[in-house]
Formats: sequence, C-alpha cells, structure tokens
Amino acid sequence: MSALQVAKLWLVGHTGLAKDALHIYVALFLLFGAALALRRPLSSWRPWLVVLAAALIGEAWDVRDRLVNAIPLDFRGDWHDIWNTMFWPTMILLLARYTSVFRTVHITK
Repeated sequence: MSALQVAKLWLVGHTGLAKDALHIYVALFLLFGAALALRRPLSSWRPWLVVLAAALIGEAWDVRDRLVNAIPLDFRGDWHDIWNTMFWPTMILLLARYTSVFRTVHITK
C-alpha cells in the first residue's frame, strides 16, 4: 500500500469523516492556503489551479496504485473524486469573481 493510501486511511480513521468529505476539506484547505501563500484573492485562478493540480495528481496516484496492485480501474470513481474535490473551490472562485460575496466591506466613520 502506498504512502498516499496509508495517509488517507489514517485520516478517515482519525477524523471519522468519509473519504468524500475529506476530498472537500482538503480542497478547501488547499484553496485558502494557496490564496494566502500566493497572496492572491479568491477571485484569482491560481489558488484554484493548485487545487486542480492536487486533485489530478491524487487521482493519478490512485490509478497507479490500482495498476501496481492489480485492482480493477474505476474511472467513474476517479471522475467522481475530481468533481467532488473541485465543486466548492469552483463555486468560491465564481462567487468571488462575479458577485460581491467575498468583497471587503469598508466601513467609514
């Protein structure tokens, strides 16, 4: 079992969250963390691209692990994981770009 699979099982076991929920939490952590680290607003594509890259690399690693262990491939499940991971970062990006939801409110005296 690869280090990624061990880490996933550890997280599932210690958080009590389902794997689908972990995809969402990790995606949001990466989105906000990348925005802070890159000093970019949530309306920028760069933090979103960090999440997309992580999602694609993670799923490629899952496919590799299945091939190495002679486990049948599950492209439908892989697509589900990518979609599930990217949904909220995409919604946040769109809301930040096209609405005032994430805009700073300046209060004047």
